Amino acid sequence: MSTVILQRLSTLSLTVKQLGNLPRLSTPSPPSPPPKPTVPAGDVPSLFREPYILSGYRPTGQSWKCYLLSVFQWHNESLNVWTHLLAAPVLLLRCWALLAVTSGDDGGHPLLLDLSVLPLALYVLSSLTYLACSVAAHLLQSHSELAHYSLFFLDYVGVAVYQYGCALGHYFYSAEAAWRNTGGLRTFFLPGAALLAWLSCACCCFAKAHYRRPYPLRRKVCQLIPTSLAYFLDISPVVQRLVTGDWERDAALPFHAGQVAFFLMAAFFFSYPFPECFLPGHCDIVGHAHQVFHLFLSMCTMCQLEALFRDFVARREAILEVHGEELVVEASVSFFILVLCCLATAGWMHRTVHKQLKNK
Repeated sequence: MSTVILQRLSTLSLTVKQLGNLPRLSTPSPPSPPPKPTVPAGDVPSLFREPYILSGYRPTGQSWKCYLLSVFQWHNESLNVWTHLLAAPVLLLRCWALLAVTSGDDGGHPLLLDLSVLPLALYVLSSLTYLACSVAAHLLQSHSELAHYSLFFLDYVGVAVYQYGCALGHYFYSAEAAWRNTGGLRTFFLPGAALLAWLSCACCCFAKAHYRRPYPLRRKVCQLIPTSLAYFLDISPVVQRLVTGDWERDAALPFHAGQVAFFLMAAFFFSYPFPECFLPGHCDIVGHAHQVFHLFLSMCTMCQLEALFRDFVARREAILEVHGEELVVEASVSFFILVLCCLATAGWMHRTVHKQLKNK
């Protein structure tokens, strides 16, 4: 009897050993490492360094998840990310509130089915696009040199799309008849705005890909000239309103003035590294120029949204009569054509940089 029991126990032990040797269906994956601590400028390649910013850089070569989680880490891109990351839901909430109020003005007319609201919807879409592209660029660009270039190319796409979204809003809602009838602006404005938006995207991508640090002055010129021309054209209907409008009766004018003022302040901080040029190393995490630029640009967008909504409400009944349904549809189609052209340009520049980095 004992012999039988011993044989069965030995058989059972062999079976257990065989089961232990079977491959496991799933193995617990090791936890992802947290983002590494920030490092000084000398510990990252020159591509990632900013003038007068001496610390707070994230090391390159980490996993994508580490850079996503770095949204909760203090580094020199934190406020660049959060200023636009918070602006997007604020923009959506304000847009929803304004649409809710506007929809009830005419006894329940379905506002979203009205063709006159299409340029406004495209403006909101363009605003969310540039905010999302900016967040992605500043949050993820430290992954590698190729990621840095590619994400900022995408950022330039977002800026170009936003430029044209502003042009649509200003043309259909903010422009006065006197402005439209001046020097053929009615015919030239939208095609010119689309062309300059694409040109600003292409020039910014070209400058980013072909100039190395320390950046020469011609790089800044290559970026600013087409972008400035696009802004001057896009804002021209608003400037005419600010000069000739009745400030006591026109509720949109203070918000138009606010968007112009905030944009000019944003442009200054984008173009000039103030205050870090006077305080190298003291504005690395909080207070450097690009963070202030992001803040003022977000405020510009919020003022612009308020102004365009007031113009839309005041002129809603006459929009299709003045411009016609065909022009609204054509302009909306041209918006998506511009998006495709800018994406194709960024994709071409991505391939160019990829080849350069492989041959490096």
